[in-house]
Amino acid sequence: MAEPASGDALGSTTALGPLTGLVREDFAGAVALLLRETMSDPGRTMRHMADINQDMIKIISGTSDLAPDPKDKRFRDPAWQFNPFLRAGAQYYLAVQKGMHNWLADLELDAIERDRANFISQIIIDALSPTNTLLGNPTAQKRLVDSGGLSLVKGLRNAYNDIVHNKGMVSQVDKRPFKLGENVATSKGSVVLRTEMMELIQYAPTTDEVYAIPQLTIPPQINKMYINDLSPEKSVVKWQVDNGIQTFVISWRNPSPEQGKWGMADYVASCQEAMEAVARITGSEKVNVSAGCSGGQTASVLASKLAAEGSDLLGALTLMVCVLHPMQNDIEAGSLMTDNGLALAKRRAAKAGIIKGDDLARGFAWLRPNDLIWNYVINNYLLGEDPPAFDVLFWNSDTTNLSATLMGDFLTLFETLAFTRKGEVEMAGHAVDLSKVDADVFILGGTTDHITPWKACYRSTQLFGSDDVTFVLSQSGHMQAILNPPGNPKAKYYLPKDRSAPPPPNVEDWLARTEEIAGSWWPYWTEWLQQRSGSKKKAPKQLGNKKYPPLDPAPGLYVLEQS
Repeated sequence: MAEPASGDALGSTTALGPLTGLVREDFAGAVALLLRETMSDPGRTMRHMADINQDMIKIISGTSDLAPDPKDKRFRDPAWQFNPFLRAGAQYYLAVQKGMHNWLADLELDAIERDRANFISQIIIDALSPTNTLLGNPTAQKRLVDSGGLSLVKGLRNAYNDIVHNKGMVSQVDKRPFKLGENVATSKGSVVLRTEMMELIQYAPTTDEVYAIPQLTIPPQINKMYINDLSPEKSVVKWQVDNGIQTFVISWRNPSPEQGKWGMADYVASCQEAMEAVARITGSEKVNVSAGCSGGQTASVLASKLAAEGSDLLGALTLMVCVLHPMQNDIEAGSLMTDNGLALAKRRAAKAGIIKGDDLARGFAWLRPNDLIWNYVINNYLLGEDPPAFDVLFWNSDTTNLSATLMGDFLTLFETLAFTRKGEVEMAGHAVDLSKVDADVFILGGTTDHITPWKACYRSTQLFGSDDVTFVLSQSGHMQAILNPPGNPKAKYYLPKDRSAPPPPNVEDWLARTEEIAGSWWPYWTEWLQQRSGSKKKAPKQLGNKKYPPLDPAPGLYVLEQS
């Protein structure tokens, strides 16, 4: 049983916003805080109201110099600059935004309260943008005229379809062009082990020789495994097999309410079962493991448990966009979480058995409402356009449920800062202690990751007992940082100039010693992995073996189950 959180561990609960969602009681509490501050010092409120009124007078007299940020895509239409009525409308909005920011900066709040107030106020201000309405959006008005009104008809139809067929969420992707096994997840392979909880997929070699030590990928329990095998040009699986890596991937089953009892101990036991199967199929005494996001937390518990058991099965370990040591203010939404909200989230999840995939998707979308909600409201409803057909968004919309027990275990890991407290927290039948993990470790962060910020990912470099820890910073955000294949002209990554130097404790020291490298980080990682994959041998002609015969073709059956 985990010990109660204390000290800075309590602050780690604020990093759980994406997992628990925005608890309405905490949202209401943050709004109440703002109202309380409004009443506590009427003079201060009046001063800021006077400042806003001054801006209003300048707007009315045509002397205001308020203008949108040139990078703000919402105000790109030239009408915002040349139409006096629209320019004034934008300036009213900007005046309110400026006044709110100045007022919040003047409030006497502690750090967490200030973050909560800023997060809530930004959501409200974003929602009030004139660009979110037909009357306040010149681009939508022009489209209405140019299309003879058909854009409005199409927009209303899109809204109706979202209400009826997309559970009320604005669609972020046109799913119609994508079909699993046909143009997504097309790498050849076979399920070689199926249990109630997971399928183990072995992918077919594409080279005459393969490295002796295979690699097992442990995907997150949130979303599905085929992020590793998206389109052929973005497929990590294809890249691995084309470079001689024997590739295996776990495909988690989408849990139903009856399977909400599945916890971290069950998932780690499944990972061990998969590793043992991979070892027997390939004849290797070691298995390299790669994992991303919440799969990285599972892999870390697995690595800790194998070390505690004295097992030598784990080879090298790769963790991508995964936070093991969360801190307060890692992400803006984390500030909204309280201990009360955390307890409520746990009770609701336990009652339901699972956290529905759609609810998780809503929680992630509200972390960036302008990009993930209002952008699509404008495109789909006001302009009457179809959402884009983008394979990453197709995968992102293919949500999975999360078992309540596993969610509780994730929250325990964060509440207790289990990965930082050597041997003090029990999880999956052992005392978690990453300092006993001596496997070589490769850790990846993404420069603009809003879910697992790269500086939070970097802290993991200090947790393991390994003498060989590598940290790579990839350009782009969460999953896009991983899906950064060779051939992308914008791809770049950062490495220390002295490759042999261990990562220093201070991330700023690491950053100061890095250099920018053009291109994808995949070749660098592959070389790192190949050096830890043993010697080459003849590629197997068949998948599986007598004990683990090929079953259904990749990507298997569990990946087809909907939440």
